[in-house]
Amino acid sequence: MNADTIKEAFFYDKIGKGDVKCRLCCQYCVISPGKRGLCAVRENRDGVLYSLVYGKIAARHVDPIEKKPLFHFYPGSRSFSVATVGCNFRCMHCQNYDMSEYPRLRPDIPGIDMTPEQVVSEAVNSGCKSISYTYTEPTVFMEFALDCAKLARDKGLKNVFVSNGYTSPYAIRAIAPYLDANNIDLKGDDNFYKKVAGARLQPVLDTIKLMKELGVWVEITTLIIPDYNDSDEFLQWTAGFIKSVDPAIPWHVSQFHPTYKLLDKPRTPLSSLSRAREIGLAAGLKYVYEGNVPGRGGENTYCDSCGRLLIERVGFSLNKIGLKDSHCPACGTIVDGIGMP
Repeated sequence: MNADTIKEAFFYDKIGKGDVKCRLCCQYCVISPGKRGLCAVRENRDGVLYSLVYGKIAARHVDPIEKKPLFHFYPGSRSFSVATVGCNFRCMHCQNYDMSEYPRLRPDIPGIDMTPEQVVSEAVNSGCKSISYTYTEPTVFMEFALDCAKLARDKGLKNVFVSNGYTSPYAIRAIAPYLDANNIDLKGDDNFYKKVAGARLQPVLDTIKLMKELGVWVEITTLIIPDYNDSDEFLQWTAGFIKSVDPAIPWHVSQFHPTYKLLDKPRTPLSSLSRAREIGLAAGLKYVYEGNVPGRGGENTYCDSCGRLLIERVGFSLNKIGLKDSHCPACGTIVDGIGMP
């Protein structure tokens, strides 16, 4: 790897004997010289921590914002999505494991070289409303994301994270002034995180609260996996936690399909998704959506006061928009979100 493809990392401390402590995410890795952190894309070279993925774009696409999923953030708009390899989790059911696990399995760092200026220019030229840092965990390429986000803001673009929520408070406070929205996974209880993802629950809860406190629009996704996180007890607890932060946070309860190392469970039954949605609404959440099952009606936005259909969705497409200046035309109730019609 050439010297011009790496960048000194942000958010780390030198702790003696050449070791460093990374403070980018809540793994807080202590890394010895010549070693990498758990994400496998931050390396200690002679007591200096480097990001190996700065500007190494492994994927870029123009996506509907609904794919993130973000349903209350400029509905119907397009987002320029970028990612590097690497992740600070080790989820057994990762849908993008070919990218997230790549640097743990091979010594090279794949991707095309792009500057923040090039990313922002492509986003503008493609007619996108926002840039999404997504597909893999954006926290692990925070240095690049932060530089892109600052330029994007200057060009009138919005910035979006799709994240596992394990960003450290130090990094959150650095990115939040430039971050407009964040869809955060709330995957399961603490045992789920330890067993399936190699992490802990509490830092994710702290991230959700801090992002809201700092003014970032937050939506939450829970992938419902049979026998892992589909109990009424867990779903009721999750709905209660979300409500305690803000009942207007949209909750996406999405269908699991077998992938990577978690192949012994079937797709989530539709009845489980319906039940999760019912639990969320009964707990007092305003907006609960069923994900990965287009055409069933669970993706639609309804007025939380009178029940009127306001946005009809099928997959990532908006078939009908019945809002009037972000209000329900029937009863006048405002629909929470950013950039709502």
